[in-house]
Amino acid sequence: MFIDYVKIHVKGGDGGNGCISFRREKFVPRGGPDGGDGGNGGSVFLEADPRLTTLLDLKNRPLHRAGKGQHGKGKNMSGRNGRDVVIKVPLGTIVSENDNQLMDIVAPGQRFCAAKGGDGGRGNQHYATPTRQAPRYAEKGKPGEERSLTLELKIIADVGIIGLPNAGKSTLLSHITSATPRIAPYPFTTIHPNLGIYEKKISGEHVVFADIPGLIEGASRGAGLGDRFLRHIERTRILVHLIAFDELTQNFSALYEKYEMVLHELSVYSDRLPQKPQILLLNKIDLVSPRQVNDAVQGFKKRKLAVLPISAKEKKGLDALLSRIEEILEDIPAADIADSD
Repeated sequence: MFIDYVKIHVKGGDGGNGCISFRREKFVPRGGPDGGDGGNGGSVFLEADPRLTTLLDLKNRPLHRAGKGQHGKGKNMSGRNGRDVVIKVPLGTIVSENDNQLMDIVAPGQRFCAAKGGDGGRGNQHYATPTRQAPRYAEKGKPGEERSLTLELKIIADVGIIGLPNAGKSTLLSHITSATPRIAPYPFTTIHPNLGIYEKKISGEHVVFADIPGLIEGASRGAGLGDRFLRHIERTRILVHLIAFDELTQNFSALYEKYEMVLHELSVYSDRLPQKPQILLLNKIDLVSPRQVNDAVQGFKKRKLAVLPISAKEKKGLDALLSRIEEILEDIPAADIADSD
């Protein structure tokens, strides 16, 4: 199950109390205080794990507590520190508290201290002075930090595949990567983002593709699957926009209307999304005549829009698409993937 939004409660361990103790041994007339310190409480950390793609584990377990520090003992023995808790999260996880962003976890192994453990109290050995040689008090341990956090996942991918429902996004993903998304001849087959990896032929570098669930009119306001998955487009470096022929859409005007509708929803959600490099694809050309395809291509050309005709089902035009993607990626720094503003 794909989960990209959870709320969790984290609690750092309390520090152990310092000890009040005095050294009392035979033939040692002036033993003095020997109370040990309390151990520090454990902390709760969030750590990025590249192998994870969902927040499902945290959905099933929303409460996380670190271990408490043990109390100090006599003979200057300090208590043991509490056990830390490390929570694994996917790359692209944003940590917030009360709508204030605390951390954006984007690098493998990156850690964020979600709840710091309390410091252990000092034993009475620390309070001895020349004028107070037998202090009968020690410091109590401090309580651990406690927080209620919101975790929001924004998928990190090089290429985001967008378009209306049933435009052929999942079919395209399955033919250019090893991903096996669910494919069916009806809208909203994809109900969560799917990831796939394509390996460049020359360099062998990996390109991560994300198939975003279909957008409909009003998606930016919550219609259909709503803006729940629009945030996953924000981190992509390229948008591959699919516009497809179907029984009701076989002329340029209808195709352009689809294009404008999706572009409008992107701009309403974020004015930065339409500024990302886009590759416009005219999919399902196997359903219409070559003349209809040519008329549509010329129509987009008159609007100063370059469109690439493909048939994802029959694997036509995919080599040209992949070459174009590689060319654009060469000009975009990889650091832009983590840009989520």
